[in-house]
Amino acid sequence: MFSKNQLKTVAFLATLTGLLLLIGSFWGKNGLLIAFLFSIILNFGSYWFSDKIVLSIYRAKKLDRSSSLYGIVREIAQKARIPTPEVYILPYKHSNAFATGRSPKHSAIAFTEGILKLLNKEELKGVISHEIAHIKNRDTLIQTTVATIAGAIAYIAFMIRWAAIFGGFDEDDGLIERLILAILAPLIAIIIQLAISRSREFLADEKGVKILQNREALISALAKLEKNARKIPLQQTSLTTTTSNLFIVNPFSKQKLINIFSTHPPIEERIKRLRNIKL
Repeated sequence: MFSKNQLKTVAFLATLTGLLLLIGSFWGKNGLLIAFLFSIILNFGSYWFSDKIVLSIYRAKKLDRSSSLYGIVREIAQKARIPTPEVYILPYKHSNAFATGRSPKHSAIAFTEGILKLLNKEELKGVISHEIAHIKNRDTLIQTTVATIAGAIAYIAFMIRWAAIFGGFDEDDGLIERLILAILAPLIAIIIQLAISRSREFLADEKGVKILQNREALISALAKLEKNARKIPLQQTSLTTTTSNLFIVNPFSKQKLINIFSTHPPIEERIKRLRNIKL
């Protein structure tokens, strides 16, 4: 049987796909058909290749299995009773990490260079246990699929707005309706990302500290990462914005406008919940 959270997630993914079809419907039956085929390809591609796409976006390099970091990941993966994920390094001073992959057998954890310099070993273990929890909960497939579909919606909406500006549509051809949809569609996609990601972050925090049996490691790591993100935010682009839900903390903390639509719960709330978890 599906859990309540799983059913909600399926409903949200269906809504995103429906939004994509709605955009296509503005070009009649042919547009709807193209959007339908595109959504099938997108969902299929997200399942099989989303991890590779995300890792390539951030120029990730695989870490050798003989490294000490891989050894720490393996240790915590064994505690969680899942296969050891592959480990990648991202060439950024910004401090963050994320997990990706379609299943525990096909998963990876990526760390920025910044996080490896910022955190001590115990704090790093706290981050790893959080990401391992995402993998065990199969959040990685959900989050990368949502990021991929939301990114496609944002890109198509962007193209519609440009076409409208440069006279690509006639007023009699539904220009106003298309322009409104092009503005609202990305906002709806972001709200759906927010709804999915925030609940999954709380669950990963809880399961992570139970795997590690140490709440203080993650609490200390989250506080440091939040502070660092304000000093050195990740460079904001259309690709990094739509994949920001993957990271352990909001990579754009310095931009207050982004916080309104943050896919991450406030760090203060996460720490408060962590302190109330019984180990």
